[in-house]
Amino acid sequence: MTQNEIEHNDFYLPPSKRAARRIIQRAFVLTGRDKQFRQHIREVRLTTLWALEDWELIWTVTIDRGKIEFERRPTKHPDLTLSWPTADEFFVCARETNPSNRRLELEATPDVRRVAGNLLKTYFRCLDRVLRNPVDDVGESLL
Repeated sequence: MTQNEIEHNDFYLPPSKRAARRIIQRAFVLTGRDKQFRQHIREVRLTTLWALEDWELIWTVTIDRGKIEFERRPTKHPDLTLSWPTADEFFVCARETNPSNRRLELEATPDVRRVAGNLLKTYFRCLDRVLRNPVDDVGESLL
């Protein structure tokens, strides 16, 4: 990895776990507002578990007929589990135009994988936006 790549990666890695949680949650809020994505999930009921293993961050995202809910606690019986070995690998996905599945461990049925693909694409686009401008709706910094 070149020095330029390292500096670019550092730009995408939040300064703390607390900031990362706030940024991750904000990106889900924006994902839930995406009209095109909501059209894809209007019939879906799905509970997902997300994990960043090295930071021991785990959260649950529930999709219920077009509505997305974020919870900082893990669910016991997810329909879909998404995990990344490192936070850096997770945040790198935000700057890729097509987030690479090589960093992702995905356990799901084929039908759920289709929904997961749409979710990941929309979510990482929103996460990239939040990482570039880490503020909430009222303009307060998430960092």
